Order: sequence, then structure tokens, then C-alpha cells
Amino acid sequence: MTATDDRPVWAVRMRSERDARGWSQADAVRAMRAKSSHNLPTDSTLLRNWRRWESGESRPDEFYAPIIAAAFDTVTAAFFPKSRPNRDDELLSATGMDTLEFIGRLRMSDVNSATLDAVRITAERLCCEYAYADPYALHTEGTAWLRRITSLLDGRLTLSQHREILVLAGWVALLVGCVDYDLGRRGGAEATRRAADSLGREAGNAEIVGWAAEMSAWFALTQGNFRGAIDVSEKAMAGTTSSSVGVQLAAQRAKGWARLGDRRNVQTALDEGRAILSRMGHPADLDNHFVVDATKFDFYAMDCCRVAGQDRLAERYAQQVISDSTRPDGSVRNPMRVSEARLTLAVVAVRDRDLERAVEEGVAAFSAGRKSLPSLAWIAGEAAREIIERYPGDHRTQTFLEQLRTLNVG
Repeated sequence: MTATDDRPVWAVRMRSERDARGWSQADAVRAMRAKSSHNLPTDSTLLRNWRRWESGESRPDEFYAPIIAAAFDTVTAAFFPKSRPNRDDELLSATGMDTLEFIGRLRMSDVNSATLDAVRITAERLCCEYAYADPYALHTEGTAWLRRITSLLDGRLTLSQHREILVLAGWVALLVGCVDYDLGRRGGAEATRRAADSLGREAGNAEIVGWAAEMSAWFALTQGNFRGAIDVSEKAMAGTTSSSVGVQLAAQRAKGWARLGDRRNVQTALDEGRAILSRMGHPADLDNHFVVDATKFDFYAMDCCRVAGQDRLAERYAQQVISDSTRPDGSVRNPMRVSEARLTLAVVAVRDRDLERAVEEGVAAFSAGRKSLPSLAWIAGEAAREIIERYPGDHRTQTFLEQLRTLNVG
């Protein structure tokens, strides 16, 4: 989008996607027709509509938007993202305050039950946006809220208020640390992880301390320190065997053991995670990054099966992960999981001697707007080794490797 282009983002994308394929507007209309399961108007009518849409004169409605997205091999929510929920409405309904009043009270260190409710809602919202929000924007907002929340600790508080603010700051610090790492900022991620650990310990919150340890295990895995990831996860398990973080710690152990070739310990770790899940009730909010639900277990098993060479199981799990991560309207609720699932399908395909499909799935994995750069580079690197081993000189291998290099993890 140029500095002088004031068309909506979706209109600019319609033109850029069309240009990238070398299509005329008539070609785009034909692609719409090919992807539609409904009867559409005449080509001349669709062409007039396309011109209005691409110029930004009118926005495609709920009927046409999915067809346009499908024509460009993407999903509606990616092409025509819905506006984010009105935060003032959410806060107002729960606390009687809008955002400006809320921030004003924070600046004055005016802490009452309504203020704490508003902080709680904000922390929860930030954690729920992790899977899909722009990481730079989420990091900026999360960091700003972390400063505001921790500034309350300098005010006059009751013991219970002090503890609750420590807990809320701990959750937001965990979130900011995760986003830091997603962006390849290892130093910042580790510093924020340690801050979250400190807040959790001061508050006496075992779950926050557990998630801080889980982040250490995650960092170690993506940096190839598999034994270190296992050790961190094992030490952190005490006190977490009835919560989400216990499931995640068990999964990180399983991933580490898988890469060390120890199938028995992989199964032991997965069984432990499964047992914790079976004891937990169904979570109220599946969007929260720090809430693990049963569907995520397929994601863990997929990784371990792929590494162990259990291709058919890995393929089945990958397909299920994609299905579970896709809403009925075709939009993706968890693009990072889908990317890893596509890389799993790429590995299975290359083992099946289908390089074309392997590269197709691999390149699709890199196309998601929301990425965890170290995690994606780690799994893609494993896929690349398999592709190079079987097809070292093929130009399609080079295509995959060029896409991998663009991740440019810092």
C-alpha cells in the first residue's frame, strides 16, 4: 500500500494478490466462479462488482467475501478481518468504567474492586489475543499495561490487593515474554520471563512460576538443548499436576525425549499430560494462551509422531490440528499451530517421495501472518533436513530453503 493509497486494506490486497498471479480482473472473476459452490451472476455483473470492490467503493458482503478469499487460496478472516471488539463496551459492562476512566484511576493509584476487575479483564483479553494478534502491536500494548499494572504496587494496597496485582502483572509479563520470543528477541524474552517468575514467586502463584519454567523449556527446545528442556520440565512438575501448565510441561518433555530417540520416555510424558488433562474440567475460555484444552494434545502427539517416523499417525494428527484450529467460516483461530501441522504434512509427503506436495505444504506454513519465528524455524529446519537428504539438487528444494531463509530469526 503506497503512501497515497487511501483504499481499505482489503481492497489493496485484492489488487496486489491479483497482480501477483498475473490475473486480469476477468481472470479473478473466473477464479471466483471456480471456487464457488453457489450459482453466481453473469460475468459482466461480477466484473462490475469486482471493480467496485477493488477500488474500495464498496466492501464485499458476507456472501462474496469467502468466495474472494477462496479465489486467492486464503480464508475470509485473513482477507477481510473483523474489527476487534470494543474494549470500552467490555469494560463498561463489567465495571461501569470506560478505558479512559480506568487508565485515569490507574494513574492515581485509585485501586478498588472495579479497578481490579478492569485490570483482570484487560489481562485476560491480552492473553486471549496471543494466538492471532499482530505480535508487534500486542507486545507494545502488553508492555504498556505491564507498566501500568506494576505501578499500582507503589500505592496503598491491602494484602489481598497487593497479591492480586502481582498475579495479574505476572500473567501479562508471561505474555510479553512469549511475544518477545516469537519475534526472535531472545534477550528480552528471557528478562521478561525472569520478571514473571519473580512476580509469581512473590505472589505465591505456582501456576505463573510453572509457566515461567515452561518458557525456559520452550527456549531450550527451539535452540536444540533437548536435555536442558527435559531437566527444566521435570523440575517444574511438582505442584503443577492439576493445571494447564502441567500438561504443557509434560508435552515439552515428550518433545525433548522424541528428539533424543527415547520412545518409552516420550510415551510416559504424553501419558502424564493426558492424565492431567483427564482430571481437569473443560476450560471456560479456550482462547487464553495459558489454558490448555484437550484438542491441543493432538498437537503435542503430532510433533512426537513426526519425529519418531510414525508417518500415518503424524499425518492424522496434523489433519486434526488443522481441523480443530479452523472455524466453521474457514478462518483460522490458531495460525501458529496450523503452520506446524503443515510442516508435519510436508515431512510426511517428502518421506512418501512426494516433493511437490512437501514444498507446497512447507511454503504454506510460512505464509501465516502470525508466526513464532524460533518455533517455526526449528520445525522447518527439521523438515528441510529431510528434504535435502532425499532431493539435494532439486530446484523445488531450493524454493523451500529460500522461504526458510526469509524467516530471518534474530
